[in-house]
Amino acid sequence: MTVTAGSPPAAASVWLAGYRAARTRFPPRPAEQDWPATAQTREQVLGQLAGMAEGGAASQRHAGGIEVLLDWLEDQEGSSWQRRWLASGADAAGAGWLRLPGQWLSQRAGYPRRRAGALAWALVAAACGDIVRPSLAWLVAAGCDAELARAMTAFRDPQGFARLADLCDHGRGGPVPKTARNHTLRRAAVIMAAKGGMLADVQVGDVLELLDTEADVLGAARAEAATCYRLLRQLGTFGPAAPTRLRELRTAGQRTPEEMIDRHHLACRPIRDLLVDYLRERQPGIDYGSLEQLARKLGMFWADLEAHHPGIDSLHLSAEVADAWKQRMRTKPKTITTADGTKTVIETERICHREFLTPVRAFYLDLAQWAVEDPGRWARWVAPCPVGPAETIQGKAQRQRKSRMDARTRERLPVLPVLVRSAAQQHAGAAALLQAARNARPGDVITAGGQVLARAAGSAPASIWAEDLATGKRRNLTTEEDRAFWAWAAIEVLRATGVRAEELVQLSHHSLVQYRLPGTGELVPLLQIAPSKTDAERLLVVSPELADVLSTIISRIRGNGPAVPLVAAYDDHERIWLPPAPVLFQRRIGAEHRAIPAATIRKLLAAALARTGLTGPSGAPLHYTLHDFRRMFLTDAIMSGLPPHITQVIAGHRDINVTLGYKAVYPDEAIQAHLAFLARRRALRPTEEYRTPTDAEWQEFLGHFERRKVATGTCGRAFGTPCSHEHSCLRCAMHWPDPAQRPRIAEIRGNLIARIAEAEREGWLGEAEGLKISLAGAEDKLAQIDRRTRAAATIDLGMPAPARQT
Repeated sequence: MTVTAGSPPAAASVWLAGYRAARTRFPPRPAEQDWPATAQTREQVLGQLAGMAEGGAASQRHAGGIEVLLDWLEDQEGSSWQRRWLASGADAAGAGWLRLPGQWLSQRAGYPRRRAGALAWALVAAACGDIVRPSLAWLVAAGCDAELARAMTAFRDPQGFARLADLCDHGRGGPVPKTARNHTLRRAAVIMAAKGGMLADVQVGDVLELLDTEADVLGAARAEAATCYRLLRQLGTFGPAAPTRLRELRTAGQRTPEEMIDRHHLACRPIRDLLVDYLRERQPGIDYGSLEQLARKLGMFWADLEAHHPGIDSLHLSAEVADAWKQRMRTKPKTITTADGTKTVIETERICHREFLTPVRAFYLDLAQWAVEDPGRWARWVAPCPVGPAETIQGKAQRQRKSRMDARTRERLPVLPVLVRSAAQQHAGAAALLQAARNARPGDVITAGGQVLARAAGSAPASIWAEDLATGKRRNLTTEEDRAFWAWAAIEVLRATGVRAEELVQLSHHSLVQYRLPGTGELVPLLQIAPSKTDAERLLVVSPELADVLSTIISRIRGNGPAVPLVAAYDDHERIWLPPAPVLFQRRIGAEHRAIPAATIRKLLAAALARTGLTGPSGAPLHYTLHDFRRMFLTDAIMSGLPPHITQVIAGHRDINVTLGYKAVYPDEAIQAHLAFLARRRALRPTEEYRTPTDAEWQEFLGHFERRKVATGTCGRAFGTPCSHEHSCLRCAMHWPDPAQRPRIAEIRGNLIARIAEAEREGWLGEAEGLKISLAGAEDKLAQIDRRTRAAATIDLGMPAPARQT
């Protein structure tokens, strides 16, 4: 196989930068030019490589190829075989290296032309025998990794490659696919050929250097790089300091204040150093995400000034410069395309422009405060603040934001059942289609969920493919079912818990705990939310519906294994990899399990929404964010009667006003006052506004009074209103007890007392609480009867009558 050199695409530059940054922590072994094997004589080399050329029909040709290779190298300058190899220019020639010995052979008589073809195998043998060490770039471009792997397995390190092959077949996570196995063995052989040593000598930096080389030479890294890294780490060659997964090396980690500021390429070095010192001073008191936002806004502040005022080097800004900067922060360019295709750039107001002003004001005020405490360090930077106190007041902006968020919640909360139902149907349909495809043979027609597909031939069990007969498009049914399942799982968990996005992806099997009620001994399942935004953990009660969803997730990710696989999740806010844990939102990709990041969940949610066809008031497709589920959860909880201070604890807010800010409902006082106003307005309407009722309406009105009679009295509820107590009359304030029914009510009271005693004796605490409410209602009705009876009785006080005058 021969591959030409190329440049890595732009899409790969992000994670390639992570690889190269990791090489500073895990440097590769340096390329050497002298070692004992390369300094051997010709006879010693022929004796060492003779065993590789023995056996097989081509043994004589292979032996001749080795002799020709040594003849050619001996004609080059250098004191060792490696130096002669480098001096020949073949290593720099890459895949076209054979033309150099070919030209040498053509100029010398007595060398058959056919022996030039044996040079490729001879060089593989020389690399396996550690006679020469071609560079990684040459090995990748030449495409001789398959031959190298066979030679290394047979001659260099048979025990090491046997252990690696056994790990591929019986390692953790199950057997490795054949493609991943071949890539792993070949990469290991290439590293050994370029760096020397045995398989146990391969280091993390060697693998990273090989991946960089593949990207530079081939344009992109070969497949199954993650599996190769994982298997070599499990082999024990990297040591305990190496990260568990290759993906952990793609991220550069947390940036230093210098790196954060240098992204803006500031020209004024003193101001750049000041901003770095300022961030270092603030760093201990804030989290990494806040520090990065602060660095971004301060860097943008000074970069904007340098762009519009070249040469500026002082924090003392004139009024004109400060006003122009603030005006630029208030607006942003927006491109508008007209009907004829013309594009026009206009300036629109930036809603959150005060978020850029507040850090700058804090920066100036902090310098002034610190100058009092340490004048030698900060006094020379003190300057008048260009942002006034009134410009950072965000009361109106916050109210406008609250109004927008409330409107957004009111639009999405009523249609949430549609999204939930659609996600469940999509998952059920995808699962049925996948199961039907698994039961079918290649070429069979599959009909499930109203779709007609044909099972594709040659589908592996790990990935089932089918061809859509209507469109002719090949579909990966395994991937479709996986995406539908995780979209359904994310929607169910988010709407049942109201957790944040970072809390969702960090839920683990260890998050499921239980609590035993001290009074009844009942076990209550709880969901423990790890500290995230507020650095405080909290516990949520797991409802039966949520328990069913979580058990389905655990059964899926555990599969046939005894436990949930351990995977490392990445914290997007802190830019760190968390220790391996049995996270719930994980899925198998290739030969390893990976945690599902929040960005993937957003894509799955967007796809699920697109399938529903829901639209907003403007007619555009409705869009949900992960945080919308949190707002809807808190709004629904408060609307259902959950006290706000309890909702605050469930949400994990430090301030109850934050919780009330999520509530997208009108205050109850305003609603009741509005209803009373409507009642008064109806009472004051002129009589001519009321029409004559029909006979049916009048009969219904009269029938209402006839139906008010109940067993123990009379119901006083208004016409057209339902019974608010579901006909539990003794509890209702509108029930007017009949004095003649006092013995009956007293009998009911006695029965309630006996039932309460039985409930408390048997531990039926919920039953007892309900009976006590009915008992209080019965006693209240008896008290009403007694008061009315006493008021109706006539008492003769024996007062003398005045004398009649005559």
